[in-house]
Amino acid sequence: MAVTKLRSSLERNQLLFTVFASLAAFSCYYCMYAFRRPFAAAGYDGAQLQVAIAGRLIEAKTIFLIAQVLGYCVSKFAGVKFCSELPRARLGGALLACIGVSWLALLGFAVLPVGWKPVALFFNGMPLGVVWGLVVRYLEGRKVSELLLAALSCSYILASGEVKRIGAWLLEKGVAEYWMPFTTGALFVIPFAASVGLLSLLPPPSAEDEMLRARRQVMNRGERLAFAKRFLPGLILLCFFYLFLTAYRDFRDSYQSDLFAEMGIADAAAFSRTERPVAFGVMLLLGLAFLVKGARRGLATVCLLMISGMVVLGASTLMFRAGKIGGETWMMAGGFGAYLTYVPFGSVLFDRIIAATRFSGTAVFAIYLADALGYSGSVGMMLYRDVFAGEASRLEFFRDFSLWLAIGGLPLLLAASVYFLGRAKLAPGS
Repeated sequence: MAVTKLRSSLERNQLLFTVFASLAAFSCYYCMYAFRRPFAAAGYDGAQLQVAIAGRLIEAKTIFLIAQVLGYCVSKFAGVKFCSELPRARLGGALLACIGVSWLALLGFAVLPVGWKPVALFFNGMPLGVVWGLVVRYLEGRKVSELLLAALSCSYILASGEVKRIGAWLLEKGVAEYWMPFTTGALFVIPFAASVGLLSLLPPPSAEDEMLRARRQVMNRGERLAFAKRFLPGLILLCFFYLFLTAYRDFRDSYQSDLFAEMGIADAAAFSRTERPVAFGVMLLLGLAFLVKGARRGLATVCLLMISGMVVLGASTLMFRAGKIGGETWMMAGGFGAYLTYVPFGSVLFDRIIAATRFSGTAVFAIYLADALGYSGSVGMMLYRDVFAGEASRLEFFRDFSLWLAIGGLPLLLAASVYFLGRAKLAPGS
């Protein structure tokens, strides 16, 4: 009775729906990160696990990270089909199954011999890669999608630092390095399940939503191919840039504790000090994009924000190299710029493209197409740094990578923006 009444209220009251859906999505993906990122807070310096490639030793932590990212990448490729075809009624069950498998894999990471630990992390990453797409399926195609997806995006920026802080705290309390990820996950199992239950209460998009943002429906193989063929030049530009952007974001996320150590920042609270302003700043700007009415104008606004992000990343990196700002300030400013460009790829960019071009389908397909390619670049970048740029410290490598990403990313973003805006059709309010 209470559930039926709540569903009815969510359908009638737009403000209540927006707040409820934002909190449920934020909580769900925030909790997911407790199963993905806490292990990166440890160094694993004593691990008897090394692999030599081209005469260079690959460190144990890099091996662990690559194993998890490979699993994550595989699921992104699978998610192109899985997330775009799964019926809405099965989304909740799929989310719970993903976290259950991932948590069991972290138990394997704790108890298996060191040589098998990368295998455990591979299977930990596999189910987690589709969680984003499943949550987005609840939120896309609505007139308030910018607000909902901004809240969802804020979750992983904030959670990345917070769960590593929890992991570092558990290590300080005496929890063993290999048991720390499983223990962190145990703290979030029940909140995750509760969040999935709340998401399942959300009503489907209304007739007004479909009129303003185009109808969102599952896409079969033929429809996915039709989308790719129709927008191929623009997708190539975006995906090529996103390959390097994802590698950059994942390197920053995975080695943030090492970068802080090289800059002389030993306080675990630094994770929160740098990531909280980034999360809320990005969420605020993407949320304000909701105020821009019209599908084509909305797409232009998102493109402008992404281009601005690369400008901020490049400018802050030049200031850091010149000694005008400190390391923590640079991590905050550079992170804000990078995430202002990165976040729309997984949220409002493709939602706006579909709305502006009036293509009937789901944004999740395009999101996962970009993600699958992006995480392939992440693996390549980790290997490149250890094998071909091993003489440079992680901080030096990351600083140079930041500058080249900004310089190379701007023309690609500009060209992609011109392409998609040129193909936008007149929609209600455009």
